[in-house]
Amino acid sequence: MTHKLNLQIITPKKVVLEREIDSLVAPTKAGEVTILPSHMPLFSVLDDGVVTIKEQEGDTYLSIGGGYLETDGKKVHLLVSRAAGQDDIDEQEVQEAQQEAERRLKDAPTKEARHEAMLQLRRSLVDMKLIKKAKRKTH
Repeated sequence: MTHKLNLQIITPKKVVLEREIDSLVAPTKAGEVTILPSHMPLFSVLDDGVVTIKEQEGDTYLSIGGGYLETDGKKVHLLVSRAAGQDDIDEQEVQEAQQEAERRLKDAPTKEARHEAMLQLRRSLVDMKLIKKAKRKTH
């Protein structure tokens, strides 16, 4: 019998993904963590980054915003501010968003405007990381 994990990824708007997987690699505030079946119970704060979902058919990548990870070794729940799959992200749009964020950061008149520009830049950089991982997978 093969051991699997029941994965559920949830944003404030919807359940993004729910399925059985072999393992998961997620970006936490303390660094990347790999969750395997029978993992010890864990609750961790997630950082913006790329989640790698490992399955027999191959790896799948998701770009996530910060949130929380919880597992009991049988189920894994990711509660995140945003999640986008590798097929949901357009490279040209991400590059444009990154350039816009850099421009806004440079010209920001207030601390709040700088903060918003930094958030947009961070999201763009995470999405570019996902695009690069997905490209390496196909080559």
